[in-house]
Amino acid sequence: MGITREGRHKRRETGGRRAKFRKKRKFELGRPPAMTKIGEPRIHEVRCRGGNKKFRALRLDSGNFSWGTEVCTRKVRVLDVTYNASNNELVRTKTLVKNAIVLIDAHPFKTWYEAHYGVTIGHKGADAKVESIDLSTKSPKVQAKLKARQANRTLEHALDHQFASGRLLAKITSRPGQTGRCDGMILEGPELAFYQKQMAKK
Repeated sequence: MGITREGRHKRRETGGRRAKFRKKRKFELGRPPAMTKIGEPRIHEVRCRGGNKKFRALRLDSGNFSWGTEVCTRKVRVLDVTYNASNNELVRTKTLVKNAIVLIDAHPFKTWYEAHYGVTIGHKGADAKVESIDLSTKSPKVQAKLKARQANRTLEHALDHQFASGRLLAKITSRPGQTGRCDGMILEGPELAFYQKQMAKK
C-alpha cells in the first residue's frame, strides 16, 4: 500500500463514519521521509506533480549559516545534532530536519570577526578577555577604521565561550528533505539561553 495524505478514512466531526466510496488517488500521494544524515553529500532529485522538482538530501555535511547580529554568513561544516524539540530519536540518529539544533564549526566566523574588528576572541581560561591585535603594522586609515569598529563592538559572553571551544550552536531553518540544503542561523541572546537550558534538562 502506498503512502497517502487523504483524510477520507477519518471520522466526521460528529463522530460518524464516512463511506469508503473511492480508492487512493495519485494527487493524494505521500513519500517516505528523507531522514537526512550527516555525511558526504548525497542528494536525489524527485519529480513532483506539475513537473516540479524536490531535492531529497539523504546525506549532508555543510550549509550556509547566518550570524544575525553581525550580518555575516559563511558556509560551515555541520558537526553534530544536539537537540530536537519534536523527537529525541532524531538526536540519537543525528537526523537533520528543520528547527533541529546542531553544532557547527566556529572557525570561519571567528576568522571573519577577528579580521573585521581587529581583536582576538575565544580565549580559554578564567581570565579570558578580548584583546586588540597589534595595529602598528596597519596604515593610519585602517587603524582609524578598526578603532571605530571596536568602540561600538559587543560580543555576548555565551558566544565568546563557544568560540573558545571551536563550535557554535545553530538552528536549521531550511528543509533538507525538500530543498537539499542545510542552511540556518547561529543561536544568540534569549534563544540561545532557552536551548542551552533545554539541553541541560536532559
